[in-house]
Amino acid sequence: MIFGKYINRYYLRHAPALLLGILALLMVDYIQLLVPQLYRLVINGVNLGQVVVRGETMPFTKEVLFQHVCLPMIWIVLFMVVGRFLWRICFFGTSIRVQADLREKMFDHSRRLSQQYYQVNKVGNLMSLYTNDLDTIQECFGDGILMFFDALVLGLLALYRMWCMDRRMTMLALIPAAFMFAIGTVMGKTMTKTWEKRQQAFSDLSDFAQENFSGIAVIKAFVKELKELIAFRKLNKDNEEVNVEYTRISVLLEVMVTFFVESVICVILGYGGYLVYKGDFNAGQLVEYIGYFEAIVWPIMAVSMLIEKTSRGKASLNRITELLDAPIDVADRAGVPDLENPKGGIEFRDLTFRYPDGEFDVLKNISFTIQPGESVGIVGKTGAGKTALVDLLLRTYNVPDGTLFVDGKDVNGVSIHSVRQACAYVPQENFLFSDTIAHNIAFGVDDATPEDIERAASLADVRDNIVDFKDGYETVLGERGVTVSGGQKQRISIARALLKDAPILILDDSVSAVDTRTEKIILDNLKKSRAGKTTLLIAHRISTVEGLDKIIFLEDGKVEAVGPHDRLYASCPEYRKMVDLQKLEDEVGGGNA
Repeated sequence: MIFGKYINRYYLRHAPALLLGILALLMVDYIQLLVPQLYRLVINGVNLGQVVVRGETMPFTKEVLFQHVCLPMIWIVLFMVVGRFLWRICFFGTSIRVQADLREKMFDHSRRLSQQYYQVNKVGNLMSLYTNDLDTIQECFGDGILMFFDALVLGLLALYRMWCMDRRMTMLALIPAAFMFAIGTVMGKTMTKTWEKRQQAFSDLSDFAQENFSGIAVIKAFVKELKELIAFRKLNKDNEEVNVEYTRISVLLEVMVTFFVESVICVILGYGGYLVYKGDFNAGQLVEYIGYFEAIVWPIMAVSMLIEKTSRGKASLNRITELLDAPIDVADRAGVPDLENPKGGIEFRDLTFRYPDGEFDVLKNISFTIQPGESVGIVGKTGAGKTALVDLLLRTYNVPDGTLFVDGKDVNGVSIHSVRQACAYVPQENFLFSDTIAHNIAFGVDDATPEDIERAASLADVRDNIVDFKDGYETVLGERGVTVSGGQKQRISIARALLKDAPILILDDSVSAVDTRTEKIILDNLKKSRAGKTTLLIAHRISTVEGLDKIIFLEDGKVEAVGPHDRLYASCPEYRKMVDLQKLEDEVGGGNA
């Protein structure tokens, strides 16, 4: 069995099914111990020509054989079949439900964890929790209950009957079992630590493979297949070695249990044979005693298996507990209301921000205001803090109180869900699901019609590309959208955001992969379709934002200037330098072309 704060509740929740399974198990164990008594009747009947049934001596005839041996055996078999079916359904069915509920709880917790958590914990490691570790928990929960109660009940019943038949022989038989329990307890601790290493080795291997499959294009482009194969081979070897180490310990435990069991059989045959020779036992009684011991062999084996399974279960549960105990860094405060009827007004007031694992402030004393319905460009050099502004607006990270407002309300005073619901976002790294193009575009709108999807695709200037595909909008994209070009991926992401038609639209360098003609079409469409709604456009190219209502120019995490393009060009030397440099690059590029 396995215990922990995230698993204990299931014993109470599924108590009726588990109790029914335990009762069925008790019935099977009790009936199973009637079989050695039938063996005794047959052996004594054959040897002596008579049997003792319920204290009455009677000749061993066909009628006695049928009535007192065959007929009871039929009933025993029927009850054992029904009982075993019942406890399997109760124990194993419950363990599957526990696994499913725990997986759902893990996923629910995972989706609420902040971005910081996923920057530290890799996908391959997390996926091993949802596969290997959960399978181990399921196995330990169902098999653990079965083995614990089966070993306890069947073992004690068989031991009691052995004790009643001959105490001295039973005491001798228990000596090897005592050694086995002591050794099994020590080895169990070692197996727990080894299983933890095994699971970590598998996580490293899984994570490496996942990362390679995602970056296969880069690996091929740089001709690094051999280097990655060598690295994978090392991880695979480490995984193999720790698995072999665990198997050695597990097999050693099994061999030792088998040795102790066989040594007990030697004791029973030797001492039991001596009792038969003296006349204290007859052959039938010795066979009955051996039958009881054979019934106790499974509990002894079950104890070793229980030690092994519990060791694995503890290690896996520890890993899952780490996930479920991971703090939710970004969460609503108690009782905060939703942001109602958002208009799109945004205000930063003297905001300073540093990433949780950062060593310096990425934003310093940021202050500016965006009126509802304005189209605003945010420009600056790489690392100036442009994306950090978006992260804070979307509440990806915690925001200091009194520094960021939406429609005049502090973002910490309204629910995160409502703030994000008021925004449509096109991230710098566009992500598409392995689904149809239509479903990718309609991801943010549950009741989107085909006409709505096509309109959004037209606004993003990707409709003509989509209809050229063989299956059109029903084309299934590869993982992360690898079956479309970078520009198409960007425009599908823009279409997804436009379909949401949120009060605030955020495009983070979202037209960098398209040509200037396509960029102009998209910007013109944005101007028409987003009239009266707030639009934030982060860009590196000044040409992308120069026609917007105003531009926010960032330099080293500070707001250097805010205003229309012409005013900034005239009043801000750093902005003018950036504009002139880009113009020069365009002229040189055009000349070379």
